[in-house]
Amino acid sequence: MSTRLMEALDQLKMTGVRITPQRHAILSYLIGTMSHPTADEIYKSLSPRFPSMSVATVYNTLKVFIEAGLVREMTYGDHSSRFDADMSDHYHALCEQCGKLVDFAYRPLDDLEKAAGELTGFRVKSHRVEVYGLCSDCAPVTP
Repeated sequence: MSTRLMEALDQLKMTGVRITPQRHAILSYLIGTMSHPTADEIYKSLSPRFPSMSVATVYNTLKVFIEAGLVREMTYGDHSSRFDADMSDHYHALCEQCGKLVDFAYRPLDDLEKAAGELTGFRVKSHRVEVYGLCSDCAPVTP
């Protein structure tokens, strides 16, 4: 079991959240993937192991994880929410054709919240930066 998973499970236990086999599997799945899955994708991936698990169970579990600060929900207009267990400061590139979502770090943006707070007087809690375009699989090859 990974250190991240053990720490996340410990955090849930400390807040009084019961760790069911389904919750453990959903958290493990999220920590082990870089694909930013939807709730349906999580359900489809885990339902063979948990045939009695419903999509509602997945959504309810994700809500618990979000409230515990272990997962972030990302919404993109009409598309289904995507979920990310990487709570580090990072940004996302979204392919407008296939929906692929890729993490990237860009150090010049690390002080964005501080600068925004100073410029606006806001007490900034978080920020989200995304770039949109075509991934290397969808972009036309130019000679």
